Amino acid sequence: QVEFVESGGGSVETGGSLRLSCVVSGHAYSHLCMGWFRQAPGKEREGVATIDSDDVTTYVDSVKGRFTISRDNARNMLHLQMNSLKPEDTAMYYCAGPCTGSPPPSADFGYWGQGTQVTVSS
Repeated sequence: QVEFVESGGGSVETGGSLRLSCVVSGHAYSHLCMGWFRQAPGKEREGVATIDSDDVTTYVDSVKGRFTISRDNARNMLHLQMNSLKPEDTAMYYCAGPCTGSPPPSADFGYWGQGTQVTVSS
C-alpha cells in the first residue's frame, strides 16, 4: 500500500507562491501516475494535476500556467509549485496515486495522504 506525507502548505497573499512536497513510501512509485487534488469546505474534490511515468502532465484549466507538478523518483517525492496564487486556490491539498480514471478536474486516485492546507488571502 502506498503512503503519502504532504508538506509545504501555508498562508499567503494573492499573487504569492508555495511549493508543496509529498514523500511517497510503501511502494515503488516511479512507474505510477501520481497527482494532487484539492478540496475546499463545502465543495467537491477537484483534481489539480497529474504526472505519469513518462513525466507527461495534465492540469485543471484553472491552474494552467500557474502550477507545475514534478516528481523526483530518486527521493520518492512529488512536488507542486504554485505561483500567482488566488483566493479561489484556498483548499486542502492532497498528494495521491495511482491515477485510476479521468484526468483533472476529475480526482480519481487509489490512495492519498492527510493533506496540507493552503490559504490565499485577498
